[in-house]
Amino acid sequence: MKSNSPISSLSAFLSILFVFLSGPSLLAAPKVHNVTLGRSRNVPYVPLRAAAVAPSDAKSGESNLSVRALYVDGRQKEWTTGEIHNVTDRTFTIRRALRLNDSLPTDPAAHWVWQPGPWLMVNRTTGHITALHLPDFDPAVSEVVWFRDYAAYCGVGGTAKGGLFAVVAQLGSRRAVVRKRIGKWPQPAPIASACQPAQWQRQPMRVTIQPTGGDATTYGVLGSASLVEESDDAGAN
Repeated sequence: MKSNSPISSLSAFLSILFVFLSGPSLLAAPKVHNVTLGRSRNVPYVPLRAAAVAPSDAKSGESNLSVRALYVDGRQKEWTTGEIHNVTDRTFTIRRALRLNDSLPTDPAAHWVWQPGPWLMVNRTTGHITALHLPDFDPAVSEVVWFRDYAAYCGVGGTAKGGLFAVVAQLGSRRAVVRKRIGKWPQPAPIASACQPAQWQRQPMRVTIQPTGGDATTYGVLGSASLVEESDDAGAN
């Protein structure tokens, strides 16, 4: 009967130990996704408020909307409009552009229209795209101004009382950081914009929101920690 020598036993032990210690490094590295935006192109669209005020003459209010395709690993995932806002070095927000079917059941042919839609959050590492549900956000009314992971804008209340609200929302938080009624909605007379663009201040963190034709109000925003979830799982898509 042949017995193993001490040298061969030690060699086998070292081989097993090497595999055990280096096992994690031998696994395939997580895939890093490639997130890019395509070239801008102008498409015709009629702002929702212009169409609501004069539906019979909507084309007179027609404007151009600049849209870009959002690609993940070379595949188009969404249409977007406007500039990105970098929340972190891995996460950004951008507004979605929608191509809606505006055809009535009696129309002889399809009629497609472009409109700015809700906001998206995109993770450059995982390629994951999340639709943001900002409180009281209305695509026809709300013009979001971002700072860090906060969004400031005027929103429209969804309750029976309604109203125009000053809103500050933080990513990852279910409730608005600021939500204050600042006017009636809808307005008795048509206006081009419900509010002026919000103005941010860094230290102390404040934001000023002014309804069109009304007084500006400044709100303090407490907290500085981002609630954005940035998972290291690059396999998500």
